[in-house]
Amino acid sequence: MFSHVQVAPPDPILGVSLAYKVDQSPNKVDLGVGAYRTDDGLPYVLSSVKKAEKAILDANFNKEYLPIDGLAEFDRLATDLLFGADLKGQEKRVVTVQSLSGTGALRLGAALIGRIFANKPTVYVSKPTWSNHFNIFRNEGLEVKEYRYFDSKTNGLDFEGLIADLKAAPNGSVFVLHLCAHNPTGVDPTIDQWEIIANICQEKGHVPFVDGAYQGYASGDLDRDAFAARLFFRRGFEFFSAQSFSKNFGLYGERIGSFFAVTNSPQAAEAVLSQVKLDARALYSNPPVHGARIVAKVLSDPALYQEWIAELKEMSGRIIQMRQQLFDALAARKTPGDWSHIVKQIGMFAYTGLTPEQVDILINKYHIYLLKSGRVSMAGVNSKNVNYIADAIHDAVVSTKAKH
Repeated sequence: MFSHVQVAPPDPILGVSLAYKVDQSPNKVDLGVGAYRTDDGLPYVLSSVKKAEKAILDANFNKEYLPIDGLAEFDRLATDLLFGADLKGQEKRVVTVQSLSGTGALRLGAALIGRIFANKPTVYVSKPTWSNHFNIFRNEGLEVKEYRYFDSKTNGLDFEGLIADLKAAPNGSVFVLHLCAHNPTGVDPTIDQWEIIANICQEKGHVPFVDGAYQGYASGDLDRDAFAARLFFRRGFEFFSAQSFSKNFGLYGERIGSFFAVTNSPQAAEAVLSQVKLDARALYSNPPVHGARIVAKVLSDPALYQEWIAELKEMSGRIIQMRQQLFDALAARKTPGDWSHIVKQIGMFAYTGLTPEQVDILINKYHIYLLKSGRVSMAGVNSKNVNYIADAIHDAVVSTKAKH
């Protein structure tokens, strides 16, 4: 029965981590990891999370099933977190369903799009984007196309190309837009650029699908990082959003997130919720409880909330500091090229501009693991390895330039 089944290609991101794990070099560095690391290169469990877990344990909760749409208190608090003060008086416009982190939220949205639209819209994702976006939407039978986003000449945003593609797309297309800390480039639109994006989406009847994996983790400011979602909300859009609590709470293994559908009426919200619950029931029946209780406890307890905010600033601050140190190290070595994009980009990832040939040198000669695209996780950079990484980048750039 299975003899005709072929081995699937490895996930490009997870494949890097696997290669790192089997490497025996004492100097190896993992710059593919999509999770926060301390300056000692270790996983980090937030103190606010530990205290919330203790309180949950002491409360002696049972382990009964949650409703299909999740823990009610978590849903309410997650909605407040994303939409903030703009939500007041308009709570009934929003459908919130607890999901299996951001990936699960995207999948719920993809399933809904595949069922409720009479003519299935094309889904547009940025070029480049998180590779799993393609799998998620295509698995629901949706056509996925790319819109221009990254300018390799400037290592910044190709805003003109983005706008041209927004205008050229068929009316009513779905555009997957990264809330903040764009993955994999770390390049975000400015506030003024977001306003223009919203204008064109409104003119064309496009449906934004805002993917939020890094609220608070990008800049350390929850409100600043949520700007795009709140902009679409204020302007009366009907749209989708996905929210992950993996990065900003460090709850990678708990698979906790939220799917949001913003409608124009309570009646529409009720109907949409019923449809999303059908999809959730078919996919996984109901969501896990532990991560939801942790997030709800932290967001509802004033002392834990303030501690969490401080930890968010600490994590985002360390990433920003590592960007500066890597830039300074490359400048000190007079590495050819302009490396200012490393400090201009934001969030966990940096799009270095390294070529595949240069990436191969980092991997094979220096045992520094990163994606072929040149994307690095700044969480893997620390004060102990930043000079080693800078030495490797310098060598790779200089040696390949000499060849060409």
